[in-house]
Amino acid sequence: MALRIAVLSERAAGENRVALSPETAKKFAALGAVVAVEEGAGLRAAVTDEAYREAGAEVGSAAAVIKDADIVLGVQAPDVALLAGAKPGAWVAATFDPFRDRERVEAYAKAGLEALSMEFMPRITRAQSMDVLSSQSNLAGYKAVLTAANTYGRAFPMMMTAAGTVQAARVFVMGVGVAGLQAIATAKRLGAQVSATDVRSATREQIQSLGAKPIFVENVAGIEGEGAGGYATEMSEEYQKAQAELVSGHIAKQDIVITTALIPGKPAPRLVSDAQIASMKPGSVIFDLAVAQGGNVEGSMPDEVVEKHGVKIVGYSNTAGHLAADASALFARNLYNFLSAFWDKEAGKPVLDEEIGDAVRLTQGGQVVNARLKDAG
Repeated sequence: MALRIAVLSERAAGENRVALSPETAKKFAALGAVVAVEEGAGLRAAVTDEAYREAGAEVGSAAAVIKDADIVLGVQAPDVALLAGAKPGAWVAATFDPFRDRERVEAYAKAGLEALSMEFMPRITRAQSMDVLSSQSNLAGYKAVLTAANTYGRAFPMMMTAAGTVQAARVFVMGVGVAGLQAIATAKRLGAQVSATDVRSATREQIQSLGAKPIFVENVAGIEGEGAGGYATEMSEEYQKAQAELVSGHIAKQDIVITTALIPGKPAPRLVSDAQIASMKPGSVIFDLAVAQGGNVEGSMPDEVVEKHGVKIVGYSNTAGHLAADASALFARNLYNFLSAFWDKEAGKPVLDEEIGDAVRLTQGGQVVNARLKDAG
């Protein structure tokens, strides 16, 4: 029996992405798998049922698609109830938000499913092409700047006209990970004056390489802010105080602020206070990319434009989902790269190794088995 890979339509509110593209459907079929997709699963990402059929996939109802599935692919992990009919011990490769949604993880364990959390992909060279956080953050950083530019009532580039000169917008990016770097590059392309900051001193060169000005706390010892896998860690009190003072003076002069700071397994750090918002010019815009994780900006609300002190604060709960077609294509490739890297031709299925398998596997044999989740209690 050929391995059966099932893909359901995403049920989460505001989720427009899909975990399979016609390109990856064709590639899975070339590996010998049977691919089945729920009717209408790709429509919000501009992929028709016909496109899936042409790529060799079956298209049908959710129940028909899931029946006897060996592997289920998702953007956000489906409710366990939707997976009745899948084979015992079926793999589900998706994002699980495991630290904040332990209930779902426990439900997967209880159902005997093997949950593979794509957010837990290790930050190692050979896993880069499998990393959904990076691919989606890239698009999110780009979209954050476009949304901020659209909300801002002025132009980004300097414009010299017969009627006088329009000054370039000043954009400040806080947090220089994948999303932050893309935000810097996008703001530069739009003609803004860009500066950026991060708790990791190693990002200074990256900021400069994109033509932006680095804003860093100097002379506070012992803070590199580098955590496991290249993520930022929490900062010392002394550093936070010095950072707040430096940033306060800088924020007051900015037109646009983009915040991107996340710490895995913890609420997003607060970077911009109400007092700092009040210091900004009326008409300025802040885009909070971490709004769904509690927000970097005081008073930010998911999917709402909040106005405080004449400053508009914007943030989407699912920023990459606003670019559903490209986000889906990249997410689908990440999933294909992950499973195909471990494909055992003789067995006709993927066989995970320890380094990556143990990192992403949340549940197996009715138990929660992931070390990071166990450590988090």
